[in-house]
Amino acid sequence: MNTAFTVFGLRTGLIKSGDSIADCMIGAAQETCDGFNDGDILVLAETAVATAEGNVIPLSTITPSAWAEKLAAQYQMDPRVVEVVLRETDSVVGGISGFLLCMKNGTLLPNAGVDASNAPLGCVTPLPENPDRSALAIKKAIEIRCNAKVGVIIADSRTHAMRRGCSGVAIGAAGITAVIDERGRSDLFGRTLEVTKRAVADNIASAAELVMGEADESTPGAVIRGLGMPIGDQTGIETISAEECLFMGLLRKNQQP
Repeated sequence: MNTAFTVFGLRTGLIKSGDSIADCMIGAAQETCDGFNDGDILVLAETAVATAEGNVIPLSTITPSAWAEKLAAQYQMDPRVVEVVLRETDSVVGGISGFLLCMKNGTLLPNAGVDASNAPLGCVTPLPENPDRSALAIKKAIEIRCNAKVGVIIADSRTHAMRRGCSGVAIGAAGITAVIDERGRSDLFGRTLEVTKRAVADNIASAAELVMGEADESTPGAVIRGLGMPIGDQTGIETISAEECLFMGLLRKNQQP
């Protein structure tokens, strides 16, 4: 990879159900950075992708279950939101006021990714149904329209243990190697790296979120240009089991009788 790159924020109007994300990004890129070039990496906010795919849920249509009502009372949440979370999550690990800590698709995240931010009033947006598939479809559409080989990352915002604030994390990817294995390389003093893997897609997502923002910026995408990563046809992001995870491993150990 190169030692410098450029990030272009892609501003659009409000994304609506049924909109073509690829078309929106192509138009915004033409205005902002003269379109897409070979090697560009497009980062997209998951809420925009979910909205375009029609994955927006009006809370008025939700009837909470007894389990949702119980969890809502325990964690001071809207029972309808809890019901949507329960439908989306693989399992609920715990929670704090306002949030349930959930496992979904092999990752640990609050409220299973269900979010009211940047959703229409009275609605929530779950994560895209299949972020890798969404990323691949957008990648193919841009490559056909623009004659440029690009990578695509679907990004979400996550908090980190014992830190305030959130940063970007990749939940779907196409065209790039999301995690690069550095094991076997040497450090500055000649020691062989034994466990190090670089979460490249997560780092790119965080760089993009500096210009995309979290509020009313109307910037649901960003182009990363000049990074020099090879662009291919691969999809997906490497995950690990709960037993291998430092946080989940300790949590499960402490939960055992």
